[in-house]
Amino acid sequence: MLSPKAIPPEDPAVQRLSRGELRVQGQFVWGSNYTFLVTITDEQGELPAVYKPARGERPLWDFPARSLARREVAAYQLSRRLGWDLVPPTVLRSDGPAGAGSLQLFVTADPERHYFTFSPEEKQRLRPAALFDLLINNADRKGGHILLGEGGRVWLIDHGVCFHQDDKLRTVIWDFVGEPIPEELMEDLRRLQAGLKSRGDTYQALRPLLNRAEMAALLARLEGLLEAGIFPGPGPGRPYPWPLV
Repeated sequence: MLSPKAIPPEDPAVQRLSRGELRVQGQFVWGSNYTFLVTITDEQGELPAVYKPARGERPLWDFPARSLARREVAAYQLSRRLGWDLVPPTVLRSDGPAGAGSLQLFVTADPERHYFTFSPEEKQRLRPAALFDLLINNADRKGGHILLGEGGRVWLIDHGVCFHQDDKLRTVIWDFVGEPIPEELMEDLRRLQAGLKSRGDTYQALRPLLNRAEMAALLARLEGLLEAGIFPGPGPGRPYPWPLV
């Protein structure tokens, strides 16, 4: 039997993101979908966040319409329940100024520091990030979606095109192909497997965000990693996103 491992406590920012007054400050102009910098105001003060309204999503032929915001939240929930805390706190808000969408804590990071400017030592810290992308079937892990925050903390952002039931993996992180997955990460994967198969808290947190086929595919990818015990290499097709950054 697996020894228990506590899920990290909910970040206090989650409640603030869920309840605070939302005010738009500006728009990010480099993405495919409408994305806004906002301020959340409550009795504790102000909190910067990133708001992605569902109706501002560019239609995609292979992802259901207006589903990307839910995938952003699912990525946060999965990261937290693995105990890896790679994704900034993210919630769904139904009352945004442009309608329902995802709201993610804005993390401070140097925009010039990303995967392609990391040192070899910094890249060695990305094993959980590589596994995370394999699990969520990330179709767009650009180098600029991997940030170093305060204290050198690794943050992963932009998870709207993840969790598809078909193989869509495109990522820049192929540094560990053929290496054994470290045992402590394997233990986290086994706990996740147990939680999904028992339909426990982790399953209940993800199920409202993903459909049944996507949940089944997530479990299948997880069990494939556990069976292989190594970081797999790229499959057929195009394994990298474009642009790379």
